[in-house]
Amino acid sequence: METELLGYAAGILTTFAFLPQAFRMIRTRQARDVSMTWAASTTAGVFLWLCYGVAKQSLPMISANSLTLLLLFVILFVKIRDRGNPGS
Repeated sequence: METELLGYAAGILTTFAFLPQAFRMIRTRQARDVSMTWAASTTAGVFLWLCYGVAKQSLPMISANSLTLLLLFVILFVKIRDRGNPGS
């Protein structure tokens, strides 16, 4: 049980770390300061962590990585959408 609580705490903190960036990108509709390499590789990595969590049947890993993946999809979407705009 203690390791599950540790997993939830880690998941909450790491997922929360993406909220400010996602909200800022939604609000400003700009993604010029976000690296496409970072966005793509982090999204792929979190997807793999989600797959690992599913394989291990770890609810903390599944829930945290699902939410983080959703936030990363928002960041990636704004970055791809703004790629064609000058200054983005």
